[in-house]
Amino acid sequence: MDILTHLLSGFSELMHWSPLLIILAGVMMGILVGVLPGLSPAMGVALLVPFSYGMSPLNAMILLVALYSAANYGGTITAIAINTPGTPSAIVSTFDGYPLTKQGQPGRALGASVMASTVGGILGALVLVFFSAPLAKAALSFGPPEYFALAIFGLTIISSLSKGNYIKAFIATLLGLLLNTVGMDPFTGYQRFTFGMAELADGFSFIPALIGLFALSEIFLSIEQAPKTQKAIKKISGKMPSLTEMFSMKRIVLQSSVLGTLIGVVPGAGATIAAFIAYNEAKRASKTPEKFGKGALEGVAASGAATSGSVGGALVPLLTLGIPGSAATAVLIGALMLHGLTPGPELFKDNASIVYGIFASLFIAYFLMLFLGIIGNKIWIKIISAPRALLNPAILAIAVIGSYAVGNSMFDVWSCLGFGLLGWLLRRYNFPTAPVILGLILGFLAETNFRRALLMGDASIFFTRTVSLIMLILAAFSLFWPLINSYIKKRKTKK
Repeated sequence: MDILTHLLSGFSELMHWSPLLIILAGVMMGILVGVLPGLSPAMGVALLVPFSYGMSPLNAMILLVALYSAANYGGTITAIAINTPGTPSAIVSTFDGYPLTKQGQPGRALGASVMASTVGGILGALVLVFFSAPLAKAALSFGPPEYFALAIFGLTIISSLSKGNYIKAFIATLLGLLLNTVGMDPFTGYQRFTFGMAELADGFSFIPALIGLFALSEIFLSIEQAPKTQKAIKKISGKMPSLTEMFSMKRIVLQSSVLGTLIGVVPGAGATIAAFIAYNEAKRASKTPEKFGKGALEGVAASGAATSGSVGGALVPLLTLGIPGSAATAVLIGALMLHGLTPGPELFKDNASIVYGIFASLFIAYFLMLFLGIIGNKIWIKIISAPRALLNPAILAIAVIGSYAVGNSMFDVWSCLGFGLLGWLLRRYNFPTAPVILGLILGFLAETNFRRALLMGDASIFFTRTVSLIMLILAAFSLFWPLINSYIKKRKTKK
């Protein structure tokens, strides 16, 4: 009962026009940050921290948390509308969201995304309120073997991204892992595959690679297939998914929300890994897995729910232990300290009103996000309806600006163009591009934690630690299940 009393007290702190307007402003800016490629949730929060200095601690934190929670959803808008993920986690929304747009049904994809994101966010907030301390302790038990096993589990998702050709998906994943080795060795400092170029010392910037592989490759393909693309884009429907349709996906949405929250709790895992894993599990649980990658509404809902769920999860270790669960929460630690608040158990004891005010603001932020998302869909559908001759230059301009904004470097722009050409070639010969991104995301996590684990002992350490062993078993199951399932179906057909 104490928790509910504190939560109600938190809501009472926000029931004035000033905090509500601040949350609304945070949600609107968060959606804008998500929509613009090159601006991640962490960058958006960092940009707002100086402006929060003159505010009260509660108002400052609800502004930043509202921005953080909405930015993850904002990234899915452009992913669905123009195949340009605004945030790394929004990559997964392109798998089924953009095919729905090409089928003339962007309203269904955008509507499913915002509804599932709201459910995922609210469930993540509930977990944050009621299970903060135990979940934070569980996250602390993760060491290098567990992080390596988690990365391997994430890499096995290629079976869901293969679109029927596992060999091509496997090759694309290996390409992503190979590209991830470019730069400085994390242990020895030795330069790998940089060819003497100082710009490659830190490897390829992730955002330009992301924009190039998805946005620019789509432009190059649409130019090559102009007549077909133009025909497909003329029939645009703004029809939203019905409540019955959304209710029929309740299991997928709840499952993905829980997965997203649990993965978000693990420091360093983040929304991107959560979205990939939730998508994979949604495909496995679906009665029509063959529709995934071709415009399955379940795929859009799964990624949206997991991404928003990870926000509440990432705030768990931040507020209870002072450990950042993601890049954005690392910036939030700085913001808390700027306002004289020290994250950890003492925060709950000495500043309970602020903590529960932050919790309450999450619920309000997600309802405002739902409202703005539904209203804003009409604007995005009008943009999608624009002729491709106008849309392509606009996407190209966004890609160039977004790539340059990452490090104020023209090298990132050329890198984006290079990855665009690579993505075009891969897609031209039916190689999926998503596994390349998966390799780039998880390569560093897998390599560093594999080497750290070996420094703790020998290779048996991966199988003698319970969590690591369970994850590796799940990874093996995830990788081979599509092949096993295909074999079972063939046997049934023969019988």
